[in-house]
Amino acid sequence: MTFVFCHRVSFFCPEFHSTEYQKVNDEVVDFQKDVIERSKQIPIVVDFWAEWCGPCRILGPILEKLAGVSDGRWALAKVDTEQHQQVAMEYGIRSIPNVKLFVDGKPVDEFTGALPEYAVVQWLDKALPNQFKKDLEKAQALLATGKSGEAQKLLAGILEGEKENHQAQTLLAQVIFPGNPAKALELVQGIEEDSEQFPMAEAIVNAATLFQKLDAPEKLPHDPVKQQYLGAITSMKAGQYDDALRDLIEVIRTNRYYDDDGARLACIAIFRLLGEDHEVTQKHRRDFGSALNV
Repeated sequence: MTFVFCHRVSFFCPEFHSTEYQKVNDEVVDFQKDVIERSKQIPIVVDFWAEWCGPCRILGPILEKLAGVSDGRWALAKVDTEQHQQVAMEYGIRSIPNVKLFVDGKPVDEFTGALPEYAVVQWLDKALPNQFKKDLEKAQALLATGKSGEAQKLLAGILEGEKENHQAQTLLAQVIFPGNPAKALELVQGIEEDSEQFPMAEAIVNAATLFQKLDAPEKLPHDPVKQQYLGAITSMKAGQYDDALRDLIEVIRTNRYYDDDGARLACIAIFRLLGEDHEVTQKHRRDFGSALNV
């Protein structure tokens, strides 16, 4: 991994294979040309930093690493604010590190401070232009009006172009979950805690895991709530969420920690799958909270 440091602005260049820094003193990189103009072809992440800045030395390698694995989605430029005070003033740099994203010649997003890698990844996912953003919005609108078949086709198309689009993965998993929980589970595998879509992915994983208990009920511990718990899971698998929540809340009241807190996890999974605005969620939310506090 190598970085080319030019007289005025330095650019991360993953095409080099040396592990040393290379100085190019005879080449002047123009901010207007290589950041403003170039950002009209590819998003440019600009790292405003200084040699004396400790947090800059923490953040810099993270940005450089991510740029190296960005597959050309964006490029990284590094601007030393000590050497280029006029540029720093022009873009309102008051503290460093300051990272700005330039798209179509303009700064469109930023953050300050030395964020951990997962937080930088989250920022990039939000801030970078996404060619599938409009399709995702359209799919969500279709789902809101009950046109799940059309939404499913649209989401499948997005995933053909971007296999790890977490939002499309979780939305499609929600659509197909009632009829094909195994496929839904497969779709969300690999979505980790650093993803904004993790809560929904976790709900699908928990729900699909619960359904597996119906295939081996003998493995569940003997308890007076066992049959009601199994009945609730059966209702849940059938999409009868109202009945499922009623029975799961009763299990919580009777034996909160049965099956390693399984009833609570099942309720949370249903709430997430339905959404907080769904009438069934709103109907049972208060009873769920009171059952936990008994």
